[in-house]
Amino acid sequence: MDDVLSLVLLTLAATLRVATPLVLCAMGGLFSEKSGIIDVGLEGKMLMAAFFGATAAAVTGSAWAGVAAAIVAAEMMALLHGVACITYRGNQVVSGVAINILAAGLTIVLGNAWFSRGGQTPALVGDQRLMPILLPGAGDNILVYLALASVPLTWWTLSRTRFGLRLRAVGEMPLAVDTAGISVPWLRYRAVLLCGLFAGLAGAYISIAQNAGFSRDMTAGQGFIALAAIIFGKWHPFPAFGACLLFGLLDAIAIRLQGVRLPGIGEVPVQLFQALPYILTVFLLAGFIGRAVAPKAAGIPYEKEH
Repeated sequence: MDDVLSLVLLTLAATLRVATPLVLCAMGGLFSEKSGIIDVGLEGKMLMAAFFGATAAAVTGSAWAGVAAAIVAAEMMALLHGVACITYRGNQVVSGVAINILAAGLTIVLGNAWFSRGGQTPALVGDQRLMPILLPGAGDNILVYLALASVPLTWWTLSRTRFGLRLRAVGEMPLAVDTAGISVPWLRYRAVLLCGLFAGLAGAYISIAQNAGFSRDMTAGQGFIALAAIIFGKWHPFPAFGACLLFGLLDAIAIRLQGVRLPGIGEVPVQLFQALPYILTVFLLAGFIGRAVAPKAAGIPYEKEH
């Protein structure tokens, strides 16, 4: 019984660790999506943040310098997305895909140029990493608690503040917001930059907390999984949080079942469990979750009437 309880607790702890970047990224993506800006580039923002976070931490010896660099890198990508989609009214999906491609290539090129390690950064040790706060070995660093706090904070901001009300309105009917004398572009820029902030924290977590450095393509599709969680949660914070935990649980189970033989089944191929989060993502994005209605103005560039 003690072994079973220990296994359950370890699995739950692993679930939370794995889900942390998904939660941060999904909460950030909610701000952007609620404002009417589709953000397929969550993956690229996280990847760029992970690279620059690990780079800054390795060079300065400070994990907090890495976190700051990760946020700045993600904000630059968010600003690029905002300029393309808000100022120049470009296609939002194409812009997001371009950011993903840019991040995937640029991190490898800069990694090779700066460190000559095949796109990797030097291994981070000691103060270069964010360490556990209360439970050594459990991985409960400050970004884990921040991810948990971000869910009610996002709900409160979107549901109970003037900014959140305006943000939801601009995602549904930007013309009405503009008619009321409120700047649609400025609201959307703030939403996109908030998305960059959360994606930066998610990327920092991946490279300087969950791992000990950057390796090429280390986000491994987590930005797309976060986007799927937003859709699964029907653009609401708490259901999206639940979806992130579900994805994290599948990953945690895959880790725990490596080499384990189950009665009547034998050794379960770990690749099956590793593939489950991505299979589930495909099902969710294909619309197998029932009716999920996005903000009405999502993906539609807004041009002020003269």
